[in-house]
Amino acid sequence: MNALFMFLRKSEAVLAGTLLLLMVILIFLNGVARMMGHPLNWTIDLATCFFAWGCFLCADIAWRQDGLMSIEILTRRLPPKAARALDYINHMIIAGFLVYVIYAGVWLSWVSRARAFQGMPGVSYSWVTASIVVGGVLLLITTLIRLCSALREDGFVRAPRRKGEASC
Repeated sequence: MNALFMFLRKSEAVLAGTLLLLMVILIFLNGVARMMGHPLNWTIDLATCFFAWGCFLCADIAWRQDGLMSIEILTRRLPPKAARALDYINHMIIAGFLVYVIYAGVWLSWVSRARAFQGMPGVSYSWVTASIVVGGVLLLITTLIRLCSALREDGFVRAPRRKGEASC
């Protein structure tokens, strides 16, 4: 299972970086083409799609590496047990929100499947809205892993005894 998560982490980082790089290249290409009098309007639309996917992938990478913004003014003043309980509650609220995001994203992808993306024939808008679903699932997995790790550290969940045995 760890090998799968390591592969997922590396693939996610490579894909996110590639999408963001392609987005910059497309926008630059459009600028050069516009200066030459032949604008490529489709590049902005494709860059927007890459941006949506890149944002969700980068959000998961940042969440996994604890790189998201946090306000700890309250938790630093609480006793350790209360701060930990607040951390658990926070993770559960995030998980609940992500379940809703996944549900809404699936619905939005289904509803927009017949809609053409920015007028491009043959390209469904669902390719963009699917980023909500995939990003939500990745963020939910990361949230549950973080919650399980916190519960294991506090002794609420035992560590797996055998290789491949699930702990949470």
